[in-house]
Amino acid sequence: MGDLAFEEVIYKFAVWALPVLYAITLHEVAHGWMANKLGDSTAKMLGRLSLNPLKHIDPIGTVLVPVMLLLINSPFLFGWAKPVPVNFRNLKNYRRDMVVVAAAGPLANLAMAVGWSLLLWLFYLIIPDANVQRGLMQMSIAGILINLILMVFNLLPIPPLDGGRVLSGLTPPRISQVLDRIEPYGMFIILGLLVLGVLPMILNPIVGSLFGLLTAWMS
Repeated sequence: MGDLAFEEVIYKFAVWALPVLYAITLHEVAHGWMANKLGDSTAKMLGRLSLNPLKHIDPIGTVLVPVMLLLINSPFLFGWAKPVPVNFRNLKNYRRDMVVVAAAGPLANLAMAVGWSLLLWLFYLIIPDANVQRGLMQMSIAGILINLILMVFNLLPIPPLDGGRVLSGLTPPRISQVLDRIEPYGMFIILGLLVLGVLPMILNPIVGSLFGLLTAWMS
């Protein structure tokens, strides 16, 4: 029984490791890449536009938290990388470009979710070996799920999440200033929503609907 449990953990890790790693990494790279396009080269100068995950790994957010959530069979999986530094004062149009830079991360996750859904369909069509096909399809499903979770989570209108920055850039300065004052407490708000079970109630229906759209051909 112990050997079976260990094998299940290793299999689960093998399925989820690559999707989680690149979902988190490319999310951050997208922020830095867009900021560089709009006038701030901070991330580029610090070597943070690299697709090498080692440049972005946060030991807790990229490794420990996702692994622990997988081990306890959590219904809710997330993580984070080292934030890519952006100096918003270097942007050509501060309020507009802040929205674009913030939105780039979730849009990258959406693109990856679509990419994994295409791989899922491709693996279903061309992989002859049933065991190999099963493993690759489960990895693709993991890729779709983690990217949708990160996209929807980061679009929540709570500073310092990307959705909070988007909202701050789209609202009048008076409201934007209120959001800026909330930002230092944003993570406590998010943790509170998680502990109270509100966060999964918000995310799961949206993620489930989007997942259904991307995998409708399987039904």
